[in-house]
Amino acid sequence: MSQKQFSNTDVPGDKPADPYKATNLTEPDLKEKVQDLVSFMESCKFGMMTTRIESSGLLTSRCMALAAKEGGGVDLLFHTNTESGKTDDLKNDPKINIAFLNSTGEWASVSGEAEIVTDREMVRKYYSPALKAWLGDLEDGKHDGGPEDPRIGVIKVKAVTATYAIATGTALGRGVDIVKGAITGAAPKVNKLREISEAELQQCE
Repeated sequence: MSQKQFSNTDVPGDKPADPYKATNLTEPDLKEKVQDLVSFMESCKFGMMTTRIESSGLLTSRCMALAAKEGGGVDLLFHTNTESGKTDDLKNDPKINIAFLNSTGEWASVSGEAEIVTDREMVRKYYSPALKAWLGDLEDGKHDGGPEDPRIGVIKVKAVTATYAIATGTALGRGVDIVKGAITGAAPKVNKLREISEAELQQCE
């Protein structure tokens, strides 16, 4: 484990500095960890894609619809307009994060590297007629929002690491546990907090 670069206090040696993580982090077998992650991402459908702005170096996020998955379900594919700002960002720095969140507070964060794919075979494979609404028809016989429109590409995110938390039990039960935790000072066990390493994800290829 790498040494922490920031700390604001010393805690007793026999106590975890992050009780929530210590209580909720679970380590099931890799198959279950990956299956639960894939199922959660599918249920969300939309994720926030974070890239580094080419001109300023600042981070920016935008909502993206998950188009498809590859690599055992952990490599993520998104449609893109190749002429949009995010393709410039990714050309400059392919490191990327995709975050998913639902209304109950369950979440997932997938970090990796992105590739901008313009191969027409892949574009046709994952093309959706709904894309025409976003790209429009420029009425030049070429840029019509169809599968041959050269503006349509695919952002393929190769997952490197992932972290996610999915709820355990019922909402009522979790609420009771949180109240107990507030009274007793003991971190409630309300989530299945999981981390998937780069080495583990390489086994999914």
